[in-house]
Parts: sequence; C-alpha cells; structure tokens
Amino acid sequence: MRETEEIRDKVVLVGLNSPVLKKEENADEATMEELSALVETAGGETVGIVLQNRATPDPRTFIGEGKVAEVQAYCESSGATMVIFDNDLSPSQQRVLTDLLGIQVLDRCGLILDIFAQRAKTKEGRLQVELAQYKYLLPRLTGMWTHLERQGGSGQGAIGSKGPGETQLETDRRLIHKKIDKLRADLEDVRRVRGTQRQQRRKNEIPVVAIVGYTNAGKSTLLNQLTGAGIPANNRLFDTLDTTSRLLTVSDTLDVVISDTVGFIRKLPHQLVEAFKATLEELEYADLLLHVIDVSNPEWQEQAQVVENLILELGAGELPRIDVFNKSDCVPAGEIMPHGEDICAISAKTGEGVDKLLEMIDKRLDKGTRRVVLHLPYDKGGLLDMLYREAKVESVEYGETIDVTAVCGPRTLGQVEMFIAE
Repeated sequence: MRETEEIRDKVVLVGLNSPVLKKEENADEATMEELSALVETAGGETVGIVLQNRATPDPRTFIGEGKVAEVQAYCESSGATMVIFDNDLSPSQQRVLTDLLGIQVLDRCGLILDIFAQRAKTKEGRLQVELAQYKYLLPRLTGMWTHLERQGGSGQGAIGSKGPGETQLETDRRLIHKKIDKLRADLEDVRRVRGTQRQQRRKNEIPVVAIVGYTNAGKSTLLNQLTGAGIPANNRLFDTLDTTSRLLTVSDTLDVVISDTVGFIRKLPHQLVEAFKATLEELEYADLLLHVIDVSNPEWQEQAQVVENLILELGAGELPRIDVFNKSDCVPAGEIMPHGEDICAISAKTGEGVDKLLEMIDKRLDKGTRRVVLHLPYDKGGLLDMLYREAKVESVEYGETIDVTAVCGPRTLGQVEMFIAE
C-alpha cells in the first residue's frame, strides 16, 4: 500500500557554473547526476534539476533574485520539500535562500554530512561525523537565533541592546566549542589504540594493504572477494563509512592485514577530510595501496584524480600502489583497457583477475620471506623461542632434533641459516 510507504523528501537540485569559480567548485551535468545519487542515498527523491550559467555568483542569493523566483515556482509546482545546491553556500546565503524559498535549503556539504550521520556505525565513525557536523554548524548558528535577537533589542542603542538571543548564541557557541574539544580528545584516544595495534603488527612484521578509491568503485566487493568478509556491498554512494580490516593470506609466505576505507568523492567537505583522518591515517602507515577504479564509469579518469589529490593531501603520495581497474566485465568488448606494470584489471564481482592481483601484491611486498624446515639441536632450543617471537611457526616435531617448519624474514633466516634443511 502506498499510504504505508515512508514519505521521502522531494528535492530540487540547483547548481551554478561560473568562470570565476574554481573547476572543482562548479556544477555541471556530471556533478548534478552524482548529487542526485547522493539524494537517493540519503533517502530523498529528486524531482527537478536547475543548472545555471552565470558570470559571477550573487553575494546575497548565490544564483540571483530572478533565478530564486524561478526555483520557487518549480518547487511549488513539483511539491518539493527541500532544495539542495551542488555548490558550497555561505551561512548567510543559506539563511537568505531558506527565507525566500520557504523550504529547507542545504548545500552538498550538508547533504554529505547527513548521509555520514545515517551510515556511521562504529563509535569511531560516529565521533568523526559528530565532529564534522559541529564544525559545519558553528558558523551557521547566528541565523538560528534571529527571532530572539529581534526580541532582545530595547531600542536604546548600545546599552540594553544585548538581548536574550545574543546571550543564547554565545552560550551555544561555548557549548559547541566544548563539545568539539571533547570529540577531538576522544578521537585522539582512538588514534592511540590504532597506534598500539599498528605497533603490534609491525612487531609481527605483518604488512598492511589499504584499499582506497572513489565511492561506489567496488572496494567492499573486492574485500569480500579476497577475504569472504561478508561486508554489505550495495550499489549506492558511501555505503562503507567505517574501516574494516581483515587478515588475508596472499601466498604461502605472505599474510597481510587488508583494510577497506571510506570512499572518496569530489567536493568532499573539508570538515570531513579533517574529521576522517583517524580512519584515513591508516593510509600513512600502509605498505601498499590498492587504488580501486570503476573503469566502467565514463568519468573514471576524473574520479581517479580526485582520489589522487586526497591521497597527496593525506601525505600518502609516496606509497607503493597498484591501480586496480574494477568492473572490467562491464566494459564493452573491444575497448582497450589501461595496462602497465602496476595496473591490474579485475571484476571483484565475478572474481576475474583476482588471482593476478594477489600475485602482484605478493611480488610488491616480497621482502625475502621464505618457508624453511629447520633441524635444531636440543642445546639450541632457545632459538625456538626466538622463532615464535620473530617468525610464523607452522609446526614443531621432536625427534633426534627439534624439527621446525616456519616462515621467516631475512633477519631471522640469518640467525638460523646453519640449521636449514637442504
């Protein structure tokens, strides 16, 4: 029954293209299509798109009074309950547009924050989103208290003009600053825990592989294909917000920790880049990046560049990398796929090309590790303790000697070399 369906926001999307804006700040058909997909992810329905070309943004309304009237008429005829801009709006522009249009106005940044708030599951993810939301909210507080500010003026100039609205505003600002400080402290605790886990992995010499890529490129599907992790992998933007790490046996001599990360997107709110550093700092400590690219998307080159820019911003530009061109099964026959030494074409959905990818990971992370059988004399039994600490011991049998099968790194091999069975 339609009556029992959840009522969704009907949204009109608005975008401005202007020569004075930077390329990444402008709206075009591709970014508007992506914005529509974001609206769907948030649970809304796009009922109209208005894309405007204008010499310069209007400082008050961003799109100009005439275009605002056009958008208002569009909203009334379509029954829209919300307008979302593809460009960033200043707090004052957002307030003015909300007043003029009579319905809620958001920008892309506010929409993405809302999606993240819906999707974050772990304590860390929720902390990160909450921090980003408060940073976004802080400069927008003023407009929320204008009704009280009007009440507060006593009409006697400076004396007595400080009304309850302003007091409330100051109180709110102070509370939010306190909340931001508390969230930052909590995130530092999360970072410390992560740091301890990383030290343990380093001690065990387990390499870390981080999967990165544009949102909806197939990162979770790849992690599921490699590890059977069972992460929900849906065809929607920002389906994964919390880092998932799994142990993956790449070959007989190599185990790695492989981590899925939040998807990148163009015009990612700066607050989120900052807030999500606790998740994305995994990249800084990774031994190898797998950059997953949806090669079936006509915009894949632009999407790959967005990811590249964010990797550089996070200080991970020098890390070894394999570009994983995913969804190769969706590319039309005869179309030439990208190829090269550090490029692997796969289909994470069907598993095609995944064996080759594992070979490439093994080759890139090969640090001279070998599986060996050792015959230790009983008076050298202390070496067994060292092997348990420094190597991966697979079996121990006691006979004339202590026979140990272990996977050892170069340093450990040097210490036990004379006991290796030929």
